[in-house]
Amino acid sequence: MDNKIIERHHHSRFAFWMITFMHDNPLLPIFRNPHKLLKSAGLKPGQKVLEVGCGPGFFTIPAAKLVEKEGFVYAVDVHPLAIKRVQKKIQREGIKNVTPILANASDTGLPDQSVDLAFLFGLRYIAGGLENVISELHRILKPGGVLSFEKTRGSEEKLIDEVKRGGFIYSGKQRRIFLFTKGKDSENS
Repeated sequence: MDNKIIERHHHSRFAFWMITFMHDNPLLPIFRNPHKLLKSAGLKPGQKVLEVGCGPGFFTIPAAKLVEKEGFVYAVDVHPLAIKRVQKKIQREGIKNVTPILANASDTGLPDQSVDLAFLFGLRYIAGGLENVISELHRILKPGGVLSFEKTRGSEEKLIDEVKRGGFIYSGKQRRIFLFTKGKDSENS
């Protein structure tokens, strides 16, 4: 049993460092511009934003800059190394409007209706399951709040149906970003 835990931890560390190697590559923004994707997701100055699965922070710093000093970014990840990496980046950049949170996105600990926009980019696997994460995002998003998904794999129709079952309205697609709105009159609000 202990060997399985050690093996899983080793694979988890290895996977994190591989993702970090890719995301911290200075060429990546040429092919995957974080500012364009975040603007397509609906980020604007003054918003409170939740980044689900922040990883090593590829989108965190650009998101903090887009929401400006009046806005705020919560960067959530289940991996302690991801949170440490983001903390180092925001410290190095002198950014004050980001709080990294070590938590499962299905239980963020954030207050009800406290976030204007939540985004999930590049996640192939979601700890806690997508249904539980959608339920949590519905709880913390304000009425009319936006949930943005970057499509990575699988059926577009299945993604849209699953998010709609969670109490969201499909608003359309910008580039590779699927946009959903939390209904103002939703029974779960």
